[in-house]
Amino acid sequence: MRARRFTPLKRALQVPVWADVGLRLGGALFLVFVVVLIHWLDRDGLVDNYDGHISFLDVVYFTMISITTTGFGDIAPVSTQSRLVEAVLVTPIRFAVIFIFVGAAYNFVIKRSWEKFRMDRIQDQLTNHYVVLGFGVSGAESVAELVARGTDPRCIVVMDMNRDRLAQAEEMGCNVIEADATRDEHLMAVRIAQAQTVLVSAGRDDSSILIVLTVRHLAPDVPISVVVRAEDNELLARQAGANNVINPVRFTGLLLAGSAQGAHIADYLMDLASVGGRVQLVERPVMAEEVGKPMNQLANGGYAVRIYRNEQAIGFWECANGVFELGDVVVEIRPNDPTSTDQ
Repeated sequence: MRARRFTPLKRALQVPVWADVGLRLGGALFLVFVVVLIHWLDRDGLVDNYDGHISFLDVVYFTMISITTTGFGDIAPVSTQSRLVEAVLVTPIRFAVIFIFVGAAYNFVIKRSWEKFRMDRIQDQLTNHYVVLGFGVSGAESVAELVARGTDPRCIVVMDMNRDRLAQAEEMGCNVIEADATRDEHLMAVRIAQAQTVLVSAGRDDSSILIVLTVRHLAPDVPISVVVRAEDNELLARQAGANNVINPVRFTGLLLAGSAQGAHIADYLMDLASVGGRVQLVERPVMAEEVGKPMNQLANGGYAVRIYRNEQAIGFWECANGVFELGDVVVEIRPNDPTSTDQ
């Protein structure tokens, strides 16, 4: 099934609408003028069945009914040369004029009305979706990972100001909108308050934090994850309303340090982070059948490494508190390959 494409509410055109209409109209009038000139120069090959005289007004009249394929028959080409001119020169121009007017009607009436209808329909259906604000390297990788984890690309909305990046997201099957993520009306256009998660990666810490503030103002309860690169901006991002703050610079440092202590630590961490590895980290609510059981007895055979209870983290080594309760959130290591025993 072909993925839907999100049409932005506002989009900067390369030329204004009035200029586009003027260019089309000017092109059509120029072609009509060329046909009038051809008919005037070849007027001896035309016959007027009304008065037998071909005037300039008759030429203009014949040109208009000829181009519009009306053909009343009161003026007609009779000579071989005139008929050849009609077939070889005028007919292609006639098609070009018709295509110009039909194209203009489609572009300015049918297409715009259809796109507006389609946009409204997609907007009405946007709920529990992922909104990615910024489609640079981090944003593109996050979308690719979401899709690899089984997320339907039609449930992902990408907002960016760069058309090349949006084209890449569109090729992946995502809905796209060319807009400024710091503007309330643009975020409201993608129903930010109904989103499942918002991922922010604007490329600059100040821009990302401003976007987080704007999103949190419009969607108080939606989880927000943001990428910041300066350590002193992590606190600001959390104060702005981000639930998760990711610092790729710090994470890279952790991988480097881990590789210094062991050749396989960094490899395993990357394995955990990506769905393409042998194992992956999964966060989920505790199931009813797991309540009252210890952390090493997950129903699906995974390995629990941490429980979150009332925003408090409980490690797998804390056996006294390591019994599942209703409402707990568990982080588990789960093998991607059912036959794998790698934990």
